Amino acid sequence: QVQLVESGGGLVQAGGSLRLSCAASGRTFSSYAMGWFRQAPGKEREFVAGITWRGGNTDIADSVKGRFTISRDNAKNTVYLQMNSLKPDDTAVYYCAAGPSPARSTRSYGSWGQGTQVTVSS
Repeated sequence: QVQLVESGGGLVQAGGSLRLSCAASGRTFSSYAMGWFRQAPGKEREFVAGITWRGGNTDIADSVKGRFTISRDNAKNTVYLQMNSLKPDDTAVYYCAAGPSPARSTRSYGSWGQGTQVTVSS
């Protein structure tokens, strides 16, 4: 398994931007697909974005398409989530996860970070 630590969350006004980072430990990071999920209070954890192990293919949820971008740097063992044009509805705890494929189901991922809070004020 790979250990994951998210960072970069915080409080931002609507329309602002944040970049989340997820640092992974272990030499096998580059063999994992990675995903970003989020969970708002009282709601289920939902898929936000996924990326294949080489970074050649990405998948973005419709709710954030055109505003969020996922990328990875295997040399730095890090995956990123660039979030632009943030809305109050984007407020949630954001989690990164590692798995064999960038699927939209949480069950497809075996390793999870502890999460980072993103709060968007109106």
